[in-house]
Amino acid sequence: MSSNLLTMLFAAALVLSMAVKLWLATRQMRHVAAHRHAVPPAFNRTVSLQAHQRAADYTLAKGRFGILATAFGSVVLLGWTLLGGLQYLNTWLLATVQPAGGDLVYQLALIASFVLIGGLLELPFDLWSTFRIEQRFGFNRTTPALFFSDLAKGLALSVAIGLPIAALILWIMEATGRWWWLWAWGAWMLFNLLVMVLYPTVIAPLFNKFEPLKDEALAGRVQSLMQRCGFSAKGLFVMDGSRRSAHGNAYFTGLGAAKRVVFFDTLLAKLSPGEVEAVLAHELGHFKHKHVAKRIAMVMLMSGAGLALLGWLAGQPAFYTGLGVQPNLQAPNNALALLLFMLVVPVFGFLLSPWMSKLSRRHEFEADAYACAQADGSALASALIKLHEDNAATLTPDPLYVRFYYSHPPAGERLAALTLQPR
Repeated sequence: MSSNLLTMLFAAALVLSMAVKLWLATRQMRHVAAHRHAVPPAFNRTVSLQAHQRAADYTLAKGRFGILATAFGSVVLLGWTLLGGLQYLNTWLLATVQPAGGDLVYQLALIASFVLIGGLLELPFDLWSTFRIEQRFGFNRTTPALFFSDLAKGLALSVAIGLPIAALILWIMEATGRWWWLWAWGAWMLFNLLVMVLYPTVIAPLFNKFEPLKDEALAGRVQSLMQRCGFSAKGLFVMDGSRRSAHGNAYFTGLGAAKRVVFFDTLLAKLSPGEVEAVLAHELGHFKHKHVAKRIAMVMLMSGAGLALLGWLAGQPAFYTGLGVQPNLQAPNNALALLLFMLVVPVFGFLLSPWMSKLSRRHEFEADAYACAQADGSALASALIKLHEDNAATLTPDPLYVRFYYSHPPAGERLAALTLQPR
């Protein structure tokens, strides 16, 4: 592999991905703005013009912000790679940390420094999104104190969980020879499964309060639905999502017998019991069609393929020099290889987005069909309209933007499909 060739391929992919993202974003904004003046006919009896225009304005505000964030992210990526940012950081840590701390400490310091700097660069965007955009449209309920408390907890978790798994992966890379990527893949998969088990009871309660569902009538209705669907859960819980946002949601979490159903309190405040049941039936549809298992399997396969590719690239000097880094022959380059791979893969993988989005939308249609068979389809339709309105989701997205980005079908397509389901 030629380093010059890799440099040109990376630069071309970066320019192409940024150009496509900006083109799609401007298409979306033009399309939404052009349809702002009138509610689509399919919704003119259920959605007010004021709500439709609020959703359009919210979409436009996020679109403008997204263009700025995309451009900034591309500049930062270029700075880390071809402009020498990662090379400078690595050289400095080699001179200051490696002599005293040894190879493993130096490599962990490199990863930790990279993550910390990246987080600081993204912090202004997170603050603006939360306290300007979300605040402007009435969604934000996060206080500055809560925001920075969450930030501190996330940092503490990264240190307590992230550093040990990083140390394990780095040790595997150094100790297990040419097939290190296979051992690393197994360790990474086990780690992810462990997190899925621990998340509901250990991690999530650090950020939110979870209380058993107290509405006995709704709880009975939900239990009856789950029995019909052959689904068991360890408990039904209500989460205080309103502490941070007015957006509503419901989800399943955990593995095996540890699975639990979680409702945002904002969702229960907006939907009727029949609508809650229909939304939950939709989520059960994902389990019935094994969408969750399929996605986990796909992530596992992609992770394995990615690590196998990294296993080859890590031994190619051009992989480093072509991306603006000079590997040091006196110290391991495993952390460098990991960071470069994490930086570069999204650039080349960006064009897979339409395929991933299409697969996700197909799963959503299948889950909707299952919900109609197990609950009231009209209740699901009314719940979707309420959630779109309350979340200020545009009813008139650009079709090409949808095909590229949307993991859920747009409201018009989804409701049209629901009307075709047998009652």
